[in-house]
Amino acid sequence: MTKAYWVAHVTVTDSETYQSYRAAAAPVLENAGARILALGGKQETVSGKMRPHTVIVEFPSIEAARDCYFGAAYQATIPERDKGADVDLSIVEGL
Repeated sequence: MTKAYWVAHVTVTDSETYQSYRAAAAPVLENAGARILALGGKQETVSGKMRPHTVIVEFPSIEAARDCYFGAAYQATIPERDKGADVDLSIVEGL
């Protein structure tokens, strides 16, 4: 089965609220079999414009990635996320 990824480009606007979102989202991701590969660490933009932070989350399949994102548990975390950050997120199928 081909893995899939959430690739999120993030600008944190309220650190405390964003941390609250992360705490709420963590068990949802764990239950979906996801693994966080990158979480806003040091990055260098070499072409174009990017947000200051990138988050990459690996899922067992594109179906699992979609089911997690569109599932009720993750959807319930989105209002908190959007209060604490501006986020561009794509679901990408691996090779």
